[in-house]
Amino acid sequence: MSTAKSGLPAHVAIIMDGNGRWARRRAMPRYLGHRQGVKALKTAVRYASRRGIGTLTVYAFSTENWRRPKEEVDFLLDLMYKTFVQEIEELRREGVRIRLIGERTSLSPDVLAIWDNAEKVTAENTGLNLNVAFNYGGRTELTRAVRELVGQAARGEISVEDITEEALARQLYTWPSPDPDLIIRTGGEYRLSNFLLWQAAYSELYVTEVLWPDFGEREFEEALQDYLRRERRFGQVPQKEQNS
Repeated sequence: MSTAKSGLPAHVAIIMDGNGRWARRRAMPRYLGHRQGVKALKTAVRYASRRGIGTLTVYAFSTENWRRPKEEVDFLLDLMYKTFVQEIEELRREGVRIRLIGERTSLSPDVLAIWDNAEKVTAENTGLNLNVAFNYGGRTELTRAVRELVGQAARGEISVEDITEEALARQLYTWPSPDPDLIIRTGGEYRLSNFLLWQAAYSELYVTEVLWPDFGEREFEEALQDYLRRERRFGQVPQKEQNS
């Protein structure tokens, strides 16, 4: 696994927002915004890898996205399929390890086959860990984790006292990835949108007005530089106040 360099975040998560608005401002169909968003994702993955970031988690498709018009959902699923068919070999060569984080039980066999193949082909890679949050919802993730721990307690496999923060974290989709140091949201909205609710407890948040299809290397670097200027305290007193 690669490690962050020069104080950079070890784990960056991105809420990729703004594809539809990007297309609308150009009088284009929404699907063209999604297609352009895939290009931005490819740029982000490669840039994160070059900058030495260990883990990149991207919010690709939420559990709420199924409520969108059927033609848009179908296009997104088809776009995902084509993207992984076309890109998987290059990602493998570049050392990227892919993991699906999200609810698998409601996905079709065709979609599951895509993810299973991507994870299998890249399983031995030791470069960037790419977590793709697909059919993901933070509340669903937490509910599932709690049910699993309660079930273990009911079966006598663990005691109630064994249900700790660490035990719950081990049941999350993202395990064993560390919690994100930095969460980037494009498109200017100031909310998490049900993304990594537990894991984001002490994440630094960075919001940019730039829409996702326009988020390139320069914008990514600006987010990283903003992160480097911050003092992470995790609830403690700032260092300069301790010494005063």
